[in-house]
Amino acid sequence: MKPLAIVILTKNAENLASGLKEVLGGFGYLANIHAKTGRAAGDVPFDDTIASVQQIFRDGVPIIGICAAGILIRALAPVLDEKKSDPAVLAMSEEGNSIVPLLGGHHGANDLARFVAENLKAHAAITTASDLKSGVALDQPPIGWKLAISANLTGIMARVVADEAVSIEPELNWLTTSSLIKNNDAVIRLKSSVKIADKHEDVLTFHPARLVLGVGCERNAHPQELQDLVENMLEQRGLAAESIAAVCSIDLKADEDAILRLATWLGVPAKFFTASELEAETPRLQTPSDIVFAEVGCHGVSEGAALAAVGPQGKLLVAKQKSKRATCSIAEAPHIVDPDNIGRGRGRLSVVGIGPGVDIWRTPEVTRLVVEADELVGYGLYIDLLGSLATGKQRTDFPLGGEEDRCRYALEQAARGKNVALICSGDGGIYAMGALVMELLDRDEDKGGVSDAAHRIDLIHAPGVSALQAASARVGAVLGHDFCTISLSDLLTPWESIEARLHAAADGDFVVAFYNPVSRKRRTQLSRARDILLQKRPADTPVILASNLGRPEELIRHRTLGTLEVDEVDMLTLVLVGSSASRRFKMAGEEVVYTPRGYEKKRLQS
Repeated sequence: MKPLAIVILTKNAENLASGLKEVLGGFGYLANIHAKTGRAAGDVPFDDTIASVQQIFRDGVPIIGICAAGILIRALAPVLDEKKSDPAVLAMSEEGNSIVPLLGGHHGANDLARFVAENLKAHAAITTASDLKSGVALDQPPIGWKLAISANLTGIMARVVADEAVSIEPELNWLTTSSLIKNNDAVIRLKSSVKIADKHEDVLTFHPARLVLGVGCERNAHPQELQDLVENMLEQRGLAAESIAAVCSIDLKADEDAILRLATWLGVPAKFFTASELEAETPRLQTPSDIVFAEVGCHGVSEGAALAAVGPQGKLLVAKQKSKRATCSIAEAPHIVDPDNIGRGRGRLSVVGIGPGVDIWRTPEVTRLVVEADELVGYGLYIDLLGSLATGKQRTDFPLGGEEDRCRYALEQAARGKNVALICSGDGGIYAMGALVMELLDRDEDKGGVSDAAHRIDLIHAPGVSALQAASARVGAVLGHDFCTISLSDLLTPWESIEARLHAAADGDFVVAFYNPVSRKRRTQLSRARDILLQKRPADTPVILASNLGRPEELIRHRTLGTLEVDEVDMLTLVLVGSSASRRFKMAGEEVVYTPRGYEKKRLQS
């Protein structure tokens, strides 16, 4: 599903936003409600309206603002670029009776406005001349079609609005049923072709996505070599790049930079097939190769991939073309090719840290990756903390203690071509699943590692706000000088190693954040850690006990190293111990703690 942002600024808009979010799901959008902090509630809170709206727009995400149109206009005016690339932007009244496309009318905004109006009994205020005149936008063909670049597009559209007749080829069926004035002998011609468009001033050419580009290359081939090979082939054969639906290859190449960059350059997805799927196409190959079979298990990669994508009714249009390290072929289908229904894409695993659990501490990058994910994997409590962001998504919960199974499952799901988000609290790279994911990838498969396919996924580690950062910020700036973190769990690390680190932290006079301080069965390690630190720093050293940070049940308690009691601490508590230099004082009746960095000494010396 495609992401969309519903922006609300007041509590009055909350109910309409919720209904709109549900309706948009039926139109292929996964909408998130972006709500002004302190004024409204939603999935993604924000403080600065202008900055937030601009960032959503820059990310290319469509926007429906339930607010005055002027707010969106003032916010976006400084960042407007080229109308051909603008995402849809619509304004909707808080009463829900009007919706106005402001930008991207021909990029989905008009259709979106009509759909919302129909389902919410509102009025769609369409102002685009061609839409109003004929009920169709020539520069917004349906999915599977692209309009060839034409210097005279604006002029032709103006003539159509002025009631000049057009001739339409039968394949352009969405135009043949429109209210355009049609005449087979008209000067203006609307045609369909997979060939490079005519440069005639009275012709608009629409390219159907019926071509599939099959490619192969040696490992680490230079991307420019493959791009040049494809570009030359298209030019020599007179084929339009706009008619290419996908770039396809063997799954062994799912992480090949040259292929991925080629797909990005063409603006189409990269899809992959197994060797057995490609081998099934051998009878249709024009240039089968025993050498290729010996190397990868099929007799042809580029031809086989193109043919597998267009199906049994398709045909090979261009046989294998070669450069020094790359090959390419083109096949044509008798119909529009839907890339979602061929092969499989390169899978992605996003290891995301959602912070301590409150929305305002979740980074925009993490929110985006969760929205884009097909499946959420993690400890059930952490997925629950996502709230409505997880609604409607496939989720696979694992219990505490199932960490290795959790990470292996997430990696193998991504290896199957899925977009997976592995949900971690805090930061995924700090005492969380990030390191275990890397460890599984680093192991050989026969020694408990993961499949070869899992090594070809797109792996993203997205940082989050850690518990130690949140605890320090809640009480002031405890982490103002050198600090370290130590896990007191000896399930995976021998206690002797942990104790050696405790002595080192004490000798170094670091601020120390203790993770996993106790469990139901493990009650002595925290007291031992306290006693080791007391050998090197005073008993009145500030200690912060922080539990359930950012959640409604958040609890912050101030203690000293000398009064720290193990029975006050549980597994959901972070224990933050100051250094000998850390200071505590009262501000507006509340205790605050900081660790000075030495600016007072610098001032006195100057």
